[in-house]
Amino acid sequence: MRAVLKFGGSSVQNLDLMREVAQTIIEKKNTYNELVVVLSAMGKTTNSLIKMAKDITKYPNKRDVDLLISTGEVVSIALLSIMLNDMGYKSIALTGEKAGILTKGTHTKNKISSIDTRRIEAHIQSGNIVIVAGFQGFNEAGEVTTLGRGGSDTTAIALAAKLGAICEIYTDVSGIYGVDPRLYPDAQKLTQIDYEEMKEMAFLGANIMEPRSIDIAQNYGVTVYVTSLKNPLEGTYIKEYKQNMEDKKITGIAVTDKVVMVSIRRIPYSTKITAELFKDLALNEVNIDVINQNPSVGGTINIAFTAHADDLDAVNEVLDKFEAKNPTIQVLKVNEVVKVSIVGSAMRTQSGIAAEVFELFAENDLEVKLVTTSEISISYTFDKKYKSKVVEVLAKHFNV
Repeated sequence: MRAVLKFGGSSVQNLDLMREVAQTIIEKKNTYNELVVVLSAMGKTTNSLIKMAKDITKYPNKRDVDLLISTGEVVSIALLSIMLNDMGYKSIALTGEKAGILTKGTHTKNKISSIDTRRIEAHIQSGNIVIVAGFQGFNEAGEVTTLGRGGSDTTAIALAAKLGAICEIYTDVSGIYGVDPRLYPDAQKLTQIDYEEMKEMAFLGANIMEPRSIDIAQNYGVTVYVTSLKNPLEGTYIKEYKQNMEDKKITGIAVTDKVVMVSIRRIPYSTKITAELFKDLALNEVNIDVINQNPSVGGTINIAFTAHADDLDAVNEVLDKFEAKNPTIQVLKVNEVVKVSIVGSAMRTQSGIAAEVFELFAENDLEVKLVTTSEISISYTFDKKYKSKVVEVLAKHFNV
């Protein structure tokens, strides 16, 4: 029986914690005779490397950034392999390229196109614990690439899919909660959650998992177990399962304050100009969430949209060019906003949930800026000052 174990940066931020990870891996050998381990960079290494690049230039070359930040995972896998071998357990460390992870797309935000597992399989058959660098791969030009936010989750689940293994994700919390327990101490932990709801919560800001990784898990039927090093038996399973949609209106609440809201005023009214703006944002790998367009005066329009705060540099790069082409426009960027989303498969069959929530907000004097919906979620954008109150009101009402 085989498994892929993934450990995040906080689990390996120093050698003492890395020894705890090594001990967990050794204990797991009693359950799984074939192990592949995926590691992130130690602690905040990636952020530190990116900061150094930006201290040099506002918009560093993305190919070079990939090469730079990939070194963080190389350090962590090499150290863990040295540690395991010293403890008497055969192991070998592989970069994304050596693990056969071929990618395509834009540098710093590549996507996995295929995985050649022959080298991994050979090392497994030789009795090794195989340690793979998360977050990275290589493209057809042979260049080092990285997978973007949460890329180590994607690496781990993609490897589990290819190797026919279960995937265990070790995080700072002991499973998945209906709402972040740091925001609402009475949050309920879920014993299991289906792929669709987990993917929606991840996409909308729940930081436990990366949404692309859940896509892969769903497409290949990979069972994912999310837990912590401290409480490994109290985790949450992410898998396909039948549930009674009438039992609970809302499964979870996703919260993110890593949101930037951009308002562009006095844009010349032209579908061509608007199309060029959003095309350039897409080419720069910026995922736009909410879009609102209103007519202005004198043949102009106003557009507002939200994006992830981590994409701010990419947004700024596009806006700089857009302002140069359209000097009459006015751009306003607001960082002091928060997006709170309710998620639940029951929304497919139950009406009135949106009305119920708006009534809650009205009763508690909470002013919504923007709203967007999907089949199983509704997202609300507020001033950041309302964050705690919004979470408490929704969590209490829906008992998550």
